[in-house]
Amino acid sequence: MKKRVAILISGRGSNMSALIAAARAPDYPAEIVGIFSNNPDAAGLAVAAVDGIATAALSHKAYPDKPSFEAAMNAALDAWQPDIICLAGFMRLLSADFCNRWAGKLINIHPSLLPLHKGLHTHEQALAAGVAEHGCTVHFVTPGMDEGPLIAQARVPVLPGDTSDSLAARVLVEEHKLYPAALAMLARGEVRFAS
Repeated sequence: MKKRVAILISGRGSNMSALIAAARAPDYPAEIVGIFSNNPDAAGLAVAAVDGIATAALSHKAYPDKPSFEAAMNAALDAWQPDIICLAGFMRLLSADFCNRWAGKLINIHPSLLPLHKGLHTHEQALAAGVAEHGCTVHFVTPGMDEGPLIAQARVPVLPGDTSDSLAARVLVEEHKLYPAALAMLARGEVRFAS
């Protein structure tokens, strides 16, 4: 029985597209049942619609506060009955209540080798730190930003002359391989969240 997966996006959804492509394989252990965005203009929504995947978009700006927005988001997600929720460029910090409600079912991909370089501008952070390698991490989402238990990582060398753009491009290639692999591990029960 394939696990039901919802994906949260805010923009073009390149990692969403990688997950959708992986899920097309007959032996992949998960199916993408819905795409949610807090940005009604997110390019990824059109991509998902072309693939025949259900979408929902609710602007967080239309709600008076985070709890009311997250209640509406939960209602949209509940309609799809997801076993797993993947954050794929979802640019909103989630509340502790939301994280705890979906604990063990909520995962994210972050463009650094966590616990290094949390938050935004990770490629700039890596270059400023002078590290020899950089990469990406799939992790469980907990209330602390980029603090949840790690599921998998992929590494790339930092090359002489790298810019944040060139480094980001190499990391993104790895993200598109790592996220589907990590989701499959979770869907098959090879990793689980220890609360």
